[in-house]
Amino acid sequence: MNKTPLVSIIILNYNAGKLLLNCIESLSKLTYSNVELIVVDNVSTDDSQNECKKKFPQIKLIQNEKNTGYCGGNNLGIKNASGKFVIILNPDTTVEPNLIDTLLNAYNIHGEGLYQPKILSLEDKTILQSTGNMIHIFGFGFARDKGNKDSNKIEDVTKIGYAAGTCLFSSKETFLKLKSFDEFLFLYHDDLDIGWRAAQKGINSYIVPQTTIYHAESYSLKWSKEKFFWLERNRKYCLMTHYSQDTLKIIKKELWITELLVWAVYFSKGYLSAKIKAELDLRKNKEFIIKKQKEIEDERETGDIELIKTFPDRIEIPKFVSNNFQSKWFLNTIENLSKKAKEKLFNK
Repeated sequence: MNKTPLVSIIILNYNAGKLLLNCIESLSKLTYSNVELIVVDNVSTDDSQNECKKKFPQIKLIQNEKNTGYCGGNNLGIKNASGKFVIILNPDTTVEPNLIDTLLNAYNIHGEGLYQPKILSLEDKTILQSTGNMIHIFGFGFARDKGNKDSNKIEDVTKIGYAAGTCLFSSKETFLKLKSFDEFLFLYHDDLDIGWRAAQKGINSYIVPQTTIYHAESYSLKWSKEKFFWLERNRKYCLMTHYSQDTLKIIKKELWITELLVWAVYFSKGYLSAKIKAELDLRKNKEFIIKKQKEIEDERETGDIELIKTFPDRIEIPKFVSNNFQSKWFLNTIENLSKKAKEKLFNK
């Protein structure tokens, strides 16, 4: 293997402003030199894409014809990438100089897979955002240790549920094998989806804690009805497409109770209209979803049971979010439902 293969870094921009410039400034300090920088612009209106090209003329700027979301924009970048390896990187990040060297070293040891670095908060670099993401049996995705203090303990590369789309590293060949991101998702749950599909094909995801990036969370879409719509629509889409019909039938009761709980949460937060919109959109796309589920089922190499055994029962949520009775009750109930669903599946 070439010791210094070309690595394409794809940054999807949508009105990221100075965050984009800061991101590329940090990339200019990488210790690895064989790099292709690609900025895909999703029709920004703040002129950040042109400012970026002016300040960093070495970048390859791709102007999208319309805003195709996280999935479509990054897929365009992957299609145009010349590198043997690809890093999908959010514009609201800065990176450590050893990022590529460390990720490549992990790849050389562990082989084909999806990799992420440790992620810390850009605003407070002592606070963790992710030490690897996990998939829950009911389609929820969460980042381990989010909101916790970083211990600065050097740990080994380990398997995780899925690698965060904030900084996602793999070979271009692997991305193409997985058909890249599912553009139906548009944004949110896209990293969970590709990680789940990878696992179905026997491709693992890993956390590489020996290198770190810093992330300013959710610059593009703050907590809102729109964000809750995408999160719920895409969570259910993943459930409907990634599980076999047999699995869905066996855990039907637990899924139904979870559904009632989610409705209650959305109502309590004032986002009921987002939940209704998500349900209507899924119904409108029912035929497409059925087709997608069959496509995934036909191509998978690993069954539901084997994967579900790796799914944690407990959803981790930062204490500043979950430290109240309602949140604790929801998390405890979901945990118990997960255990019951697994008991049914494992004893069928």
